[in-house]
Amino acid sequence: MRIVLLGPPGVGKGTLAGFLKEKYDLAHISTGDMLREEIKKGSALGLEIKSVITSGALVSDELVTKLVQNKIEHDLDLKKGFMFDGFPRTVTQAVDLDAILAKVGAPLDFVLNLDADFDVLLKRMTGRRVCRKCGALFHTVTKPTLKPGICDLCGGEVYQRPDDNEKTIQARMEVYQQSTEPIINYYAKQNKIKKVDANLEAAEVRLAVAVFFK
Repeated sequence: MRIVLLGPPGVGKGTLAGFLKEKYDLAHISTGDMLREEIKKGSALGLEIKSVITSGALVSDELVTKLVQNKIEHDLDLKKGFMFDGFPRTVTQAVDLDAILAKVGAPLDFVLNLDADFDVLLKRMTGRRVCRKCGALFHTVTKPTLKPGICDLCGGEVYQRPDDNEKTIQARMEVYQQSTEPIINYYAKQNKIKKVDANLEAAEVRLAVAVFFK
């Protein structure tokens, strides 16, 4: 199975991806993780990416597509099935992705379009916390750590990403509206869109999504 998880920031793509990875043995391709790894390296490219992300803008199509293409062409684990989380974010990226997948003979099966209200997304994102060491996700309200600031899984430091503040979130939502939502129409023309109400709790979202894998 080859799918795309589509939706605005904070809609729950990462959480759902974790479930799908375990339940259906799908490899998880997160461009966000790939970009953050580049930032962690402290390279000139990483510093440039950090500046763009913190401002709420999107990294260029060319750069992200290059990272994705390299992943698809060289990661053998993807042969058993995969999902994209955070890519594509523009129609240009969607067209490029179709071309990359066509080249390796592995077209998308469908696209999960997760949709939620802005006030719901704002609460989720401002309360989100991430482990610096292992990347585990927590939330100050719905999934707090057992010890304040300490990851339950590895004992690493848990922090709030610099882009998880209200001002940056608003900017990211505006960018999403302008640049990313048009790809819903792009995939709809291919009859690949599966809409999911992401205002629901995570367990309910999982049940709603499971019907598409039968």
